[in-house]
Amino acid sequence: MKRLAKWRLVSLFAILTLVLSACSGQPYLSTLQPAGEVAKKQYDLMVFSTIMMIAVMAVVAVIFIIVLVKFRRKDDKIPNQVEGNHAMEIIWTVIPILLVLVLAVPTVSAVFNFADVDAMEKKNEDGTSDALVVNVRANLYWWEFEYPNEKIVTGQELIVPTDEKVYFNLIASDVKHSFWIPAAGGKMDNNTENVNKFWLEFDSKKADPDKLFQGRCAELCGPSHALMDFKVKALPRAEFDQWVTNMQNIKEPQDATTDLAQQGQEIFNKSCIGCHAVTPSNGTPADARMAPNLTNFGDRNIIAGYLEHNEENLKNWLSDPETYKPGNKMTGTYGELTPEQLDALTAYLMGLKVQGE
Repeated sequence: MKRLAKWRLVSLFAILTLVLSACSGQPYLSTLQPAGEVAKKQYDLMVFSTIMMIAVMAVVAVIFIIVLVKFRRKDDKIPNQVEGNHAMEIIWTVIPILLVLVLAVPTVSAVFNFADVDAMEKKNEDGTSDALVVNVRANLYWWEFEYPNEKIVTGQELIVPTDEKVYFNLIASDVKHSFWIPAAGGKMDNNTENVNKFWLEFDSKKADPDKLFQGRCAELCGPSHALMDFKVKALPRAEFDQWVTNMQNIKEPQDATTDLAQQGQEIFNKSCIGCHAVTPSNGTPADARMAPNLTNFGDRNIIAGYLEHNEENLKNWLSDPETYKPGNKMTGTYGELTPEQLDALTAYLMGLKVQGE
């Protein structure tokens, strides 16, 4: 009886876990609340395949019940033994084939549609394209977003316009990663040896109040894989164009605006500048970009990919990055900072904002 009670308890928790795993009040995070054309088509395919599966299960269950009731044993007489039935064999062979075809046609059509990147391949005379293209480079454990046509590089926070196609080139600099924005569309791998290409669209009505979507790595890549998140800020086209202009206007590192921030800038220039850039130009080769670009760090919504963006978390991250993201490349690259140095560096980094935004 005790074992039976334990199994009942385990079963109850298993069912609750399954149910709660699909619960989310955040449309910008849930795959079940699509926020774009790609996500909507994928969601429709899931619903369609689920309906087909339930229909097949229902038919099989009905046939099973009919056979169970109609042909149940009534006496000890052994019935005639039938070996083979060509008609039935043809039926149960043809029906699964038809079901597979019904599923395959819309699925294959959608796959080819998602892979249609002709717009980003068409180049103008200056080598740019009319489509918005973002080169996504995945690293241990951070994300870089390069806008080749706009000559902008940023990190950890992807800025995109809403209600139009955004094309992506995906690559990794170290190990395999996977680019995934749950509400916008299914994941695709970032490989080291080849570039994957696809497109997404972001519905302006489905972002959270801060115009944010959640992104993350969906390929196990190391001890901090679960912490390799990023934010997607989806802006109306006019606001996106203004952001691009503001970023392009930053030709030189921004000057500190206070005495404390000035001290932090001096600390930054003596150590951090070796890996982190504070200008958005993409003139630096990708292999030389060793850490996230910090040009608009003060405008961002997260620190280290997942921490809330505030001074306390920034100081904690700067003082002990290994505790917050094990295995990251920042650990051990600089000496310990005193409380005064942490205050100064924090003031400088928090002041790195896109002017005019």
